[in-house]
Amino acid sequence: MSAEEKKPQERVGVYVCHCGTNIAGVVNVEDVSTWAGEKLKDQGVVVSRDYKFMCSSLGQELIQNDIKEFGLTRVVVAACSPHLHEQTFRTACKGADLNPYLCELVSIREQVSWVHTDKDAATEKSKAIISGGVSRVVHHEPLEPLYVSIHPATLIVGGGIAGIQAALEIADAGYPVYLVEREPSIGGHMAQFDKTFPTLDCSACILTPKMVQVGNHPNITLLTYSEVEKVDGFVGNFVVSIRKRARSVNEADCTGCGICWEKCPKKVIDDKFEVGIGYRKAVYTPFPQAVPKYPVIDRENCIYYEKGTCKACEKFCPTGAINFAQEDEIMNVEVGNIILATGWDLFDARRIPNYGYGRLPNVFTSMEFERLSNAAGPTGGQIVLRDGKTVPKSVAIIHCVGSRDKNYNNYCSSICCMQSLKFAHLVHERTGATVYNCYIDIRTPAKAYDEFYQRLIEEGTLFIRGKVAEVTDAALSPAEEGKLVIQVEDTLIGKQRRIPVDMVVLSAALEPRADSKEVAKRFGISCSADGWFIEKHPKLDPVATMTEGIYIAGVVQGPKDIPASVVQGAAAAARVLGKIQQKEIALEPVRATVNEEQCSGCRICNDLCPFSAILFHEDKMVSEINPALCQGCGTCVAACPAGAISGTGFSNEQILSQIDGLLFLNIKSKEAVKA
Repeated sequence: MSAEEKKPQERVGVYVCHCGTNIAGVVNVEDVSTWAGEKLKDQGVVVSRDYKFMCSSLGQELIQNDIKEFGLTRVVVAACSPHLHEQTFRTACKGADLNPYLCELVSIREQVSWVHTDKDAATEKSKAIISGGVSRVVHHEPLEPLYVSIHPATLIVGGGIAGIQAALEIADAGYPVYLVEREPSIGGHMAQFDKTFPTLDCSACILTPKMVQVGNHPNITLLTYSEVEKVDGFVGNFVVSIRKRARSVNEADCTGCGICWEKCPKKVIDDKFEVGIGYRKAVYTPFPQAVPKYPVIDRENCIYYEKGTCKACEKFCPTGAINFAQEDEIMNVEVGNIILATGWDLFDARRIPNYGYGRLPNVFTSMEFERLSNAAGPTGGQIVLRDGKTVPKSVAIIHCVGSRDKNYNNYCSSICCMQSLKFAHLVHERTGATVYNCYIDIRTPAKAYDEFYQRLIEEGTLFIRGKVAEVTDAALSPAEEGKLVIQVEDTLIGKQRRIPVDMVVLSAALEPRADSKEVAKRFGISCSADGWFIEKHPKLDPVATMTEGIYIAGVVQGPKDIPASVVQGAAAAARVLGKIQQKEIALEPVRATVNEEQCSGCRICNDLCPFSAILFHEDKMVSEINPALCQGCGTCVAACPAGAISGTGFSNEQILSQIDGLLFLNIKSKEAVKA
């Protein structure tokens, strides 16, 4: 008698879902269910059923009742993607006292009905997929989740509005937060804006109180002018190394009085906060409402660091807070969860040379216009040309610069339409100039957004539907002399137009941070092809990532406006608070393990692991997998040349059996024996 014949026969239940017409519209579900009950009897199938909505309460009860009535030891559900409902059916099995990992979910929606139109072929493919699932499930083993404790502290990386909101939510709940920001002050891009759409309330007025709350909160440790250098550990138990860069100012002694930057003789172009159209001193705070209030010495431009002379700031500082010898400090903090809210970069409009930015002086980017129109900006809120005094009489605003363009970024940047409408309103309000908005499509889908669009029409903004081909200063008529000329096809009237204006504003795209891929690698998460951080599920879990304990908030996930960023920051905080309050969490036990006796110490797996879950022991010359970090992706299993790594739930026996089932080899061999 063979080993296979000696093995106790498993009792398998097969359940095929109609999913309304999602599956049943292409697959003959009743035929598939009947076939599985008849043809897979020798594989252990004792019951096979179909139901309209297997994920419903009634569908789950059907499975639970059969487990008890037929003594099922394995369950195969043919329905949608495991990403969507695997946990649903595992929970149903657990409710009937069957180990949840003895349930196999096979996809006949995404992998069959949604990709085929031939009903006969789709039905046969469904049978093959179920056959593979049955052959696989008999080799499943009961598993138990891994439990890890959760450290109550949270690390938030990025001090923009999303990071600020997340920090306040968690800190207000009574838990410690480390908020890390690479710039000298929190506030992010929102601190640069003048007004916010559609209500036109002052950006600083609504942001500053939150910044002050963060700066004064007893549960928040604010680490500005700092960057995360290294992340070790796993969900609940991360150890993070943070480089706190030297400000050359002792924060304990500084009062933020401002005398140091008043007396500093060195002026430099501020290419960060003022985006190159304003100046700051070599010792500075980015803006008047900065939090914290302590200045920073820009060592690249400071006369003392350049020549060893000056020290005006030190001489005039009333508290002796200047410290030229100060060095960077490395901090190691322990946290249970991490939220990434590192924000976005503005598309470099120089990449589209036909728009003339950087070559034609009165072509401005959207962020430059934000600083021009800001009362705290370099012009005191006056909208003027580059000469600093001429008020424009006509302004063109070009939408979608670097967005919705296959040559640059194929995606919509989400905020450009409303931003451009806001700019048009500000130009009307402060200059009375004629405003042309050149757009591809107007997208105003949120609360009070379309009403704002209607308001701009009433204010007299001229809308031209068409993609601008060129911005030039080459005049073809006396009316164009000394002007910028917009060359655009107006698709609403079907004509090419040349429009002379004094100023052009480019609504540039939102792009991922330049170092987004490096940051993603450091934290063990993934980026999309565009560079945005990838969420666990775009609809059902847009704040979590595939690495347990790492969450994302704000524009790091994709373009969005301020309200959406605030919502996502609060949502990420809620997820973290849920984990903290549980005190420990159960992790999926589908993990990889290394057989030390077979491991050759080649380290191939160490570099391939996308979750940084593999350690190498120099003393034993073997690799080890941290089960808390491992996500069971199988990369290391496939790559190991010695075959020393195996994946729980994905053993060679399980995979090869599933392949046999897909090819109907399990059925053919049984039929051959009977013949």
